[in-house]
Amino acid sequence: MSNSRRPARGNKYRTGYLRSRAWFARRARWFSEETAAGNELRCAACSRAAKVRELELHHVDYSGVTETPTGWRAEESHTDLVSLHPAHHELLHRLLERDQVLRAMRSRRVASAFALRVLRRKLTTTITEQP
Repeated sequence: MSNSRRPARGNKYRTGYLRSRAWFARRARWFSEETAAGNELRCAACSRAAKVRELELHHVDYSGVTETPTGWRAEESHTDLVSLHPAHHELLHRLLERDQVLRAMRSRRVASAFALRVLRRKLTTTITEQP
């Protein structure tokens, strides 16, 4: 078990699922659920408000993602996804990939939560240190 991203080549999740109608429908539904609940769309790393087109969704758990003979199924629970600015999403993945402890954690949910806390702290420190 590894929380590292696998290369896109030969990776059905990245080349198949993330380009599937099922994923785009699930993504749209996630944002609709957030706004219907009265939540302002925000980046989970920096807490800045954002528009849908400015955010990506990070999978903290893949348990709802399945490939069937007829195509992909997107049954992630709402809490299995977290919105992030693209740059912050990339930084989160870098933390998950480069930190040996996070990379080896059995639970992606725990690893993602820990990495997100580290990222928030780094972003807050960077913002407060600027003149």
